[in-house]
Parts: sequence; C-alpha cells; structure tokens
Amino acid sequence: MRKSLARAGAAALTLAMSVTALAACSPGEAEESGEPTTITMLVLGDKPTNGRLEAMLEKLNVRLEEEANANLDLFYVEWADWQTQYNTQLLSGDDSIDLITTATDWLFAWENAEKGAFLPLSEEMLQEHAPRTWEQVDAEGHWELTKLDGEIQFIPEDNFTQWTNHGFFYRGDWATEAGFEDGTITKFEDFTTYFEWVKENQKEAYPWDAAAGASDVALTGYLQGHTDGQTIQQVSAGNYFPFQTTESDPNTVGSWYMEGDELLEAAELAKEWNELGVWREDALNYDGDTREEFYAGLSGTDQHHTQTFVGSIVDNMTKKQPGSDPKFFYWGQENGNYFRDILTHGAMAVNATSQNPEKALEVYDVLRNDEEAYKLLNFGIEGTDYVMTDDGKLGYPEGYDSSTDALGSNFWAGRMDEFEPDRVTDAPNKQEIYDQLDASAKDYPYSTLIVNKDLIDPTLAAMGGVLSEYIPQLQYGKFDDPAAAIDEMRQKLIDAGYEDARDSIQTDLDAWAESQG
Repeated sequence: MRKSLARAGAAALTLAMSVTALAACSPGEAEESGEPTTITMLVLGDKPTNGRLEAMLEKLNVRLEEEANANLDLFYVEWADWQTQYNTQLLSGDDSIDLITTATDWLFAWENAEKGAFLPLSEEMLQEHAPRTWEQVDAEGHWELTKLDGEIQFIPEDNFTQWTNHGFFYRGDWATEAGFEDGTITKFEDFTTYFEWVKENQKEAYPWDAAAGASDVALTGYLQGHTDGQTIQQVSAGNYFPFQTTESDPNTVGSWYMEGDELLEAAELAKEWNELGVWREDALNYDGDTREEFYAGLSGTDQHHTQTFVGSIVDNMTKKQPGSDPKFFYWGQENGNYFRDILTHGAMAVNATSQNPEKALEVYDVLRNDEEAYKLLNFGIEGTDYVMTDDGKLGYPEGYDSSTDALGSNFWAGRMDEFEPDRVTDAPNKQEIYDQLDASAKDYPYSTLIVNKDLIDPTLAAMGGVLSEYIPQLQYGKFDDPAAAIDEMRQKLIDAGYEDARDSIQTDLDAWAESQG
C-alpha cells in the first residue's frame, strides 16, 4: 500500500508517544501502588445532566475496581458540530483519553487510523488484556475487518443485532386522513401528498420540522430509492460520502452527486417542499430538538434509523400522541437498495497517546463481557433507571420519561446480544420489521476495502467545502435554479480534484477486487 511521509511521521510519533507513556506508568506500577487507574472513554452524545450517569458510574466503578483495579470516566463529544469536534479531539494528542468510540462507516475510523490516532493492537496484547473479547471476535473470524497494513486498529461490535438504515418516521393517522391505505406510504415522492395534508389540516405543525443536522438526508433518501448506487462508506469528504459504485457495476467508482439526473430530481422535489412550507424558513440554521416537536404533535415527520423507530419512536408516540399510529418509511424501500449493518458500525479503539493502554483493554473487556458491569453501563441502576418484568423484559419505573430520565452512557462499541433483553418499550411488531428488512437487505460488499487517502486528503477536504456549500441548500430547496446550482457544484468539484480522487479510489478498489479473486 502506498504511504506518504505524513503518515509515516504520524506513525513514528504515535509509537514514540506510546513507548514514553508506557515507560512513565506501567500497569505493574499501577497495580503495585494499589490505587485504581482511571480510564476515560470517549463517547458521542450530549452529556446528561439529570444525575443518573454519575450515580451509575459510582456503582460501576465498585465493580471495575474488583475486576480490573480501575475506574471509568466518560468524555462526551456533543452533537453540536460533532463531526469536526470528534476528529479534532482524536488528533489533538490528548493523553487523558484512553478508549475511543469509533466506526468505519460514520466515525471516520480508517481515516483516523491512517493518521495515527489509534494504538495498533497486537494479538498478544489483546489475548493478555482482553482475553474474552479476543476469543469471541477470533472465533467469528472478524479481526480481519479491523486491520490496516496487517495491524488491528480497533475492536468490532460484532455480536449485536441492529438496523441503522435511515428513513422517515411519520404519523399513520394523518397519512390515513391524507388518503393512504392503512396510513402506509411506500414511495418517497408520495410524502408530498402527506405534507400537503399536514400543512392544510394541522396548522400548528410543520409537515417536517427539519434541522440543520439533517442537511442531506432527504437527498440521500431519494437517491437511494431511485438508483442502485452503493455508497463507499470508507471515504468521506467533510460530512458527506460522495463516492459510489452501482450494484450493476460494483467495480467502477463514480458519484451520484456527479452523474445522472436523479440529484436534480431530488433537488426539484426539495424546492417544491420548501415552497410548500414543509420545514421552517430557517431550517438551514435551526438547531432545535425536532424529535421533541414530533412527540408534541408539532411536526408530522422525523428522520433517523430503524433502531430508533422500534426502540423509542413507537413507544413515545403511542404514549404522547395516542392514536398516532407511528410508521417508518426507509430509504431504498422502493427498490430494495439498502444494506445490513456492517460489523464495524460500532468499534472501540485505544487512543495512541493513552498512558494506560493495557488497563484500558482490561476495562473494556469487563464492560463488554461481565454481565453486572454491562447492565450498569448500558441500563443503569435496577429499580431506578430500569426494572425487569416477570416475563424477563426490561422496563422502566413508573413515571419514567426517556426525554428527561435517560441514562445517556451511549456505549455503542461493545454491545452483546446475550446481555440484551427485549424491552417493554420495543415496538410490538419489532421482529416483523426486522424480518421484512432482512428479507430484501443486501450485504455491504466493501467491508474489507481500505482506501489509501494519504494522497487525496487535501482533495477530499476541498470537496467537502464545496459540498457543504451546495448540498444543504439543495436539500432545503433554497436555490431558485437547482439545475444551474448542480452544474456549478459539479464544476467546482472537478476543479477541487474530484476526478483525481475518484481515480485514486478506483486504483485501490481494483487491487482489492483482484485480491478477492
């Protein structure tokens, strides 16, 4: 694999810092001192302020002291500008963080690994300090999914069932009134009819109270359902994923932002929605809690993934908007163009500058494999944060409201099916939804493809700048002439080096395809 001087320098710096850290505070010395080592884990999300997290950590740390002579602390990268804040934090050299939540499809794992943010993990290190995790992942043959240049960069969350394909949540009761049989919408364009009905008949509600963070989801939803494009999840340009193959030609790299008429179709539909007043006028800058607006009956639509729908949307809407009959339309529903989760949608890395990498692995091994510790971290304190019903389901105390009482520990990088009970808040038809998705879902074809971005990082950054200028405005229908705007965007992307980046990725895809036989 091609390597740049920048990457080599980053790797050398990482090695030097790691060796220094190990020399300064070895696990043996920590054990001899008798003092528990504090391990800090970086997680994504807004830090809760209700006191439940701190109460849970107090109990969890008793267990961690017993099992690993360690304590756990959490460092939050909050949702406001999270992409920038996350990457900046990982490359800051901050040695106060030990464990890092990552992912190859949405948390830039390969990019950050290439830049030296993660400590490469040897088999011996994992076998000694995370033996239960090593054994489970090794038995499944999944370590190969985590290697860069032959070195393990992170631990996959490979034993947890979830569906994180995105789509619209909407109200079946309102859709029925809008003329849809059983309140079920099956085509992306049909949301126009739904939005028109909401606008006309629910005067206090936005048809879709969208916010700035949803700056490309509707475009993506349209493109996914109207093409056979397959996004290469390992390559991002800023906050966007601009490179695709197609199912009909899986070995040729292109972009649905650059080719075809579907982007224009999506943008023209967005312009129609904007003129209809589907979202608030300042949606491009709005940072309010649109999920709560949906729960309050002030928005006809919300968007996120299947897991959110079956885990919280159905329960909350049933309680807060009785009779609302919440439903889910997922991207690619029209043409079956959606994928099962990859096994590195959640993963855990060790910070390259951690002062306690071995102890960090020991803590992670407990959090992932010790049932008592797992339940505390993920569910909280029994009787306060959750209860177990007589039929073995996880429920919540009387008066519990997930909007205000959630634990918020956000451990999304080591969940295990064996410790995950069904929840009383799960959608009654959860399994039916899963079965329906599984019947037509595709496996992501490029899980082991590693794209060398050393030579194209500046180009990707420049492309990200162009996309951030145009995509949000196309998404929210703000251009008077979408066709002219798209032509202008495409030319700027070419000027930024799109073709060179595409050709470089194509070279890596060709080599990978050949290695697959």
